[in-house]
Amino acid sequence: MNEKVIFFDIDGTLLDHDKKIPASTRQTIDDLRRAGHHVAIATGRAPFMFKDLREELGIDSFVSFNGQFVVFEGEVIYKNPLKTETLEKVLAYSSQTKHPLVFMNHETMMASEGDHPFIRESMGSLKFDHPEVNPDFFSESEIYQTLLFCKAGEEEAYKQYKDLHFIRWHDLATDILPMGGSKAEGIKKLVERLKFEREDIYAFGDELNDLEMIKYVGTGVAMGNANPKLKEIADFITKPVDEDGIQYAVHELGLLSSAPEKN
Repeated sequence: MNEKVIFFDIDGTLLDHDKKIPASTRQTIDDLRRAGHHVAIATGRAPFMFKDLREELGIDSFVSFNGQFVVFEGEVIYKNPLKTETLEKVLAYSSQTKHPLVFMNHETMMASEGDHPFIRESMGSLKFDHPEVNPDFFSESEIYQTLLFCKAGEEEAYKQYKDLHFIRWHDLATDILPMGGSKAEGIKKLVERLKFEREDIYAFGDELNDLEMIKYVGTGVAMGNANPKLKEIADFITKPVDEDGIQYAVHELGLLSSAPEKN
């Protein structure tokens, strides 16, 4: 069987709604690796936020920050930080609008202000505490993703900064990325090392930050619990994450038996 490279989103894909790995998913990932496939993670999370998950699943290649920081077999092969001068302007404007920020590098994150309810609720949904406060962190470290905490639609005012891209992931939180950055761009960097053809690339996802990734790969799989917009462009729609969705798709696509058939 030809080797494939398979990318998995984390939240709503590898992890269920309780932020746990279903037993069937754990077994399937192990089976894929034993079969000789390359298994990688493609996530909006920072590397420090899923270190334990990588170790638990035996995965050492990943696309993080929605494509801005890419690691292949433990080696950093691509970095695309946000511009410091742009973040300075965003911080000044967010101070006026009373929208807090969280700046993230590959090792940690810092908030622009302390004990904000929007930050507590949004980060709490990922099982993380409110970060420590350091509004100058963006000028002290390379920042690969910034989180803007505001209600839906309020991020529109920040689109005055033309070199930024915004992706909402929570009712109260939006990712800020470099314009043009996406999981798809990060995947391209990693696949260059593997020298795989596009038709041999698979990806599993569930949310809007997976759109470019699902469009780009040879076979894009939307979880049964995925955003309807993602399902519209996916090649295959599997069962929800808590109904053995990954295991079901892997077997239906023939990744553990014969050559996969694209639906």
